[in-house]
Amino acid sequence: MLNIQEINEINSEIDLNLLTKVAKESALIGNEILIKNYNKIQTITLKGRKGDLVTNVDLEVEEKIKEYLTTKTPAISIHAEESGKLIKTSELTWCIDPLDGTTNYSHGYPFFGTSIGLLYKNNPILGAVSIPYLNELYSACIGKGSYCNNKKLKVSDTNTLIDSLLVTGFSYDRFETEDNNYAEFCYLTHKTRGVRRGGAAAVDLAFVASGKVDAYWESGLEIWDLAAGAIIVKEAGGAVSNYPNGEFDLSSGRILACNPRLEEELKLELSKVTPFNKQLYI
Repeated sequence: MLNIQEINEINSEIDLNLLTKVAKESALIGNEILIKNYNKIQTITLKGRKGDLVTNVDLEVEEKIKEYLTTKTPAISIHAEESGKLIKTSELTWCIDPLDGTTNYSHGYPFFGTSIGLLYKNNPILGAVSIPYLNELYSACIGKGSYCNNKKLKVSDTNTLIDSLLVTGFSYDRFETEDNNYAEFCYLTHKTRGVRRGGAAAVDLAFVASGKVDAYWESGLEIWDLAAGAIIVKEAGGAVSNYPNGEFDLSSGRILACNPRLEEELKLELSKVTPFNKQLYI
């Protein structure tokens, strides 16, 4: 994350209020298309790895948002999940996840959303996440707080792990790697009130910011999974870092996002976990 001096420099050079408005409007474009096409998918394709799906709706949402962003902010680069990078001269980059939770959406399971994050030199500075089925729009801008439907957010104040509710996920490479989060999931299920598995990273992060859950951790994520959600948690007073130790690094694909009271205890417990022997579940 950026330091105070860097934040002040950004505020002096960039109209963050305008760009936050653009991010929210972009997320709502996704919201409208996802609701319109819910349970009406025409095509589902496997992108490569087992379980990694793309639908005609992912592609439609991404194209419409890219058109909008190109019109509104023509100088800003775009990094989108399905179509890759569109590089401009600016140090700013929009990160688009048009349909976070594609597997959920393709089955009619109502846990999905659209995520739009803005990076400055690879650091999240603002973002928006729409969750259509809940009619919720989350947003944040560096130094200006996090909001859901214009109501200011604050992470939970749970101060012990045994009283916490967590959420996590499993990456698409879980079939090939022992760093697949299975052991961590089981271990922390016994250390907490429970661990949920939502299947949409941006939504999970929004729920941490709003205090619906106390923490979220996962590995094997992409930049577009984290760009908006990380800043939304941070601006809601949350702690965002790597695990089991280290600072948050967007390119690492790993994140621990939680209320600050739980961060050290969670890192300690996660450091104790040894991966399962793969032969147990092949």
